[in-house]
This record gives sequence, C-alpha cells and structure tokens, in this order.
Amino acid sequence: MPQPAPAEAEGVPDELVGPLERGLAVLRVMASGADVRHRPGDLAKTTGLARSTVDRVATTLVRLGVLRAEGRDLLLAPGAAELGNAYLASCRLPELLGPHAAELADALDESVSLAVPDRDGVRFLTQATRRRAMAISFRPGGLLPAERCAPGALFAAHWDADDLARWRARRAGDPLDTGFPSVPPRPAAPPAGVEAEFLDRVREARASGMAVDDQTIEPGLLAVALPVRGPGGAVVCAVSVVSHTSRHTARSLTARALAPLRRAVAAMEAALAAPEAPPCSPETPPASGDAPAAARAGLKEELGSGFLQSLARGLDVLRAFGSVRGPVRLAELARLTGLPRATARRSLITLRHLGYVREEPGGFVVLPRVLELGHARLSGLSLPEIATPHLVALVLRVHESASVAVLDGDDIRYVARVAGTRIMHIDITVGTRLPAYATSMGRVLLADLPAAERAERLGRITPEALTPHTVTSPEGLDDVVAATAARGYGWVEQELEEGLRSLAVAVTDGTGRAVAAVNVALHAGRATPAESLSALLPPLRETAALISADLGAVGRFSRVATG
Repeated sequence: MPQPAPAEAEGVPDELVGPLERGLAVLRVMASGADVRHRPGDLAKTTGLARSTVDRVATTLVRLGVLRAEGRDLLLAPGAAELGNAYLASCRLPELLGPHAAELADALDESVSLAVPDRDGVRFLTQATRRRAMAISFRPGGLLPAERCAPGALFAAHWDADDLARWRARRAGDPLDTGFPSVPPRPAAPPAGVEAEFLDRVREARASGMAVDDQTIEPGLLAVALPVRGPGGAVVCAVSVVSHTSRHTARSLTARALAPLRRAVAAMEAALAAPEAPPCSPETPPASGDAPAAARAGLKEELGSGFLQSLARGLDVLRAFGSVRGPVRLAELARLTGLPRATARRSLITLRHLGYVREEPGGFVVLPRVLELGHARLSGLSLPEIATPHLVALVLRVHESASVAVLDGDDIRYVARVAGTRIMHIDITVGTRLPAYATSMGRVLLADLPAAERAERLGRITPEALTPHTVTSPEGLDDVVAATAARGYGWVEQELEEGLRSLAVAVTDGTGRAVAAVNVALHAGRATPAESLSALLPPLRETAALISADLGAVGRFSRVATG
C-alpha cells in the first residue's frame, strides 16, 4: 500500500487545491503495489474518493498523457515520467555525477548507483550496470527502507530526533516492509532486533564515514557506500558499489572498491562545486504563448466538468521545475506555466503540504518524493511496451499492419508488431530479422547514421535480388538511402517480396537520434503509390512522434531496453 501523504504540522492549509491533492492520491495508488492495471472502482475504494471524483481525475490524467485507458482498465502512461524528470533535471545529480558513476563501474566491473535520502527511506536515482547473468539493478525512482541498504546508514547518521521517531513509527506500522515494492518482504523478525542492528550500522557509518551492506536488502547482495557532499558540506547523495556474494565478500568488496570509490567521490564533489556548470540538456523556457496553460486552454471547454483544470495546472507547476536548476521563485514558475501568480501559489502550497516541494530562502525546491508518482515503474518499460499502444491506435486508423524495428548488425529486428484488420494482411512476427537494405525501416535507420558509418555499412553489404525490383548495385543503394535521408521517410516497393509495399519513418530518442523505425506494410495492389503515401504518411508520422515523445520521457534519465 502507498504511504499516506504527510500533513503539515499546522494542519491542512486553507488554500489547498483539492483536485490536485486527489489527482496525486490516484497517481500514488497507480504507481504502488504489484498491479499494473487498475479499475476506477478499485481506485475509489483504495483512495477513499467518490467514484465520480475518480472518473473525473482519470479523464483529466488520460487527456494529459499521464494515464492511458485500455477498455475499463487504467494504466500509467509514459508521460507520467515527466513528473519525476522534473526533479532529476532540477537537482542535476544524474547529469553531473552520472558520468563519474559510469567510469567507476567500468573501472571496477561492478554496478554503481546513486541514491538520495527521502524521509526515512532511500530513493535511487540512477545506476551504471554490468551485463551479467546475475544482474543487479535498481530502477530509478525506487524507494528502499533506510535500514536495508548501505546509503540508509549514511543518511541516518545525520537524523535528528524527529527523523528517528518517524522511522520508528513507520517500522511499527510496516515491520515486514510491504510498503516497499523495490525489496522483497522481510521475514517476520522482532522490531527491536531490526532497530538495534540498524542503529549499530548507523553509529559505524558516523564514525567511519562509510557504510557496508552485507545482504540486508536480500541474500547475496553486497554494497559499500560513501556520502557525496555539496559545496556547503551537507550530504546530498550517496554512491554505492554493488556486487554479489558469488564474486565478493563484504570485506573483499570493501578492500577492492574503497580507494576507487573515494576518488570517484572527490570527482563528484568537484563537479558539484564547479561554478556555472551548464546542463547537458539545457531547457528552453517556453514563450508565453507556448506555456502549458495556453496549450491546454481548449481542454476545459471541450470536456467541461469532466476536466479538472486545477489538477492540470498543478501538474504543470510540478513539471516546470525541470526547466530550471535549483530553487525557483514563484514569479518564475508563474511565467514558465503561463499561470497567474495566485494560481501557481496555491499549487505550490498544495505540493508543499504533500511533501513534493520545499520552500527555501532562494525559492521553492522540488523533492525526490516526486519520483513515487510512477517513475520507478515507468523506468522499467521497454521499447515494445512503449510502442505497442500507439501501434494499436495506428492499425485501427489505417487498417494495415504496423511494426517497430531496430537496427541489428546489417539487419533489422522486429521488436513490436500489430497485425492489420484486413482478411489479407502482412504476416511477420516479433523477432524476425530482415536485411536492412531491402526494407523501409532499414533504410530509415541506415539514413540516420553518421556519414562515415553509413558508408562503411553499405560498403560491406552484398545485396541479393530478393525480387526483380530489389536495388542491388552499390551506387543504387547509396542513392536510395540518401534519398530516404533527404525526404524523411523510407519507401520500399516490392523489393523485399512481390506485392509488398512498405512506408517507414524514424523513432527518435530525447537527443533526436533514430533508435528505431515504425512502418506500415500493405499489399501494393490496394492503392497507387501516391494514394498510399497520401493516406499513410501523416498518421505514420504522428505515431512516430508519439512513440518518440514517450521514449524521450521514459529514457531521459534511464536506458530503455529495445526488446
């Protein structure tokens, strides 16, 4: 079950935005527990909200791209990842420290993770993993109990009496850690034994400045962690080297990793202290006419009372933190969102009450608790999971088969596929490999390569005449790939198989690089080439844009598996 939102010491603020509070309550339930699919009626029972309220919240969140509906079920949509991305972009820890974590992982050939304190828990931000059969991986945004990981002891070394009391209250209410889906439930154990063991580790961490986890998360898992301090000397995060008992003992891992870990921490602290360090992916604040409030102006008119405008505005305020670095003042948030200051202020009061932002002398700061709004679950989505709902919508629209493929050597490999609705449709399965040179998706992906790599790949291919129409000469292949790059789409007319026509466009990541392609395939006799292009290219481009946007949201701070 999700942990309840903490109330402010002075009680519920008079200016609390109710729809925003209720919308975030629904999102917390959607993001927690083992169930991916939720029915509105079940959400009403779990949250205690009226069914009509849940329906309005769901309608709003679906239109905002935060949820999606499949029949009677509701699921988190990739757009919800932007809420957590706002924190990750604003704090800049993955951006500034992630490269050093990756270097350390390469040097030690072990996984390395970054984590921050989140109340009496530990929230993981990013991880540089190793490719092994026995994989060790924490999803970005995942929350662990402080007492069950090495960073928790480091953070707890700085707790005050209120922090310790809050931790004890949580332990008393959930002694088996069932509220932490990122870890296996703890077997029944006396709370006093858990507390004594943890507090001993906290004292050791306070004395030594490091912490070791010897299988407290789960059997076989080891970690050694050091704190990373900001320019003012406060601990801002912890970096951990994580291994397995098949490779190390806790003692041998510490001996192997501690010196490189200390050097990595020094480099990380230097990166945090560097003045005016530009962000890797700078955000351009929207012009007033492009602000979220202006972009959503028509939704309220379209949906009437079914659209909760104050919920949409509150989420816009939360996302706006991703456009700035560090504390941001009310006036700037109002400008970024296009909202009146009073409206933005009420949203901030609500977000502060719920523990998602904090007010500091320099302005408001977004907190890691925002990551609980689906980020961990969404960061585990693969490209096929992201693409398939959009392929379904495309097929229903054009009534032809649609697919997504990635470049795999000199071939393309199908990773997602939805068959057409016609009696006669193209029959290809996920996992099928086809030569890139003779497919529309292959040509799109070849066209996006840097010139030198494209020339090298095309130079080593020996094309076969799969049909009388297949382009097989090196010069001809160079020309068709160059033409694909110039016009922005791939077109193959009966080159792979007699009677088969295919049209494809690129799917890009957050940097604009083509990481996959999406196509529509049909029988060439159904329409003229001009008719097919006119009917299919616009919806295909729209679909590619939607997949690319979702991929950019989910993959901005984590790697998306292709399949």
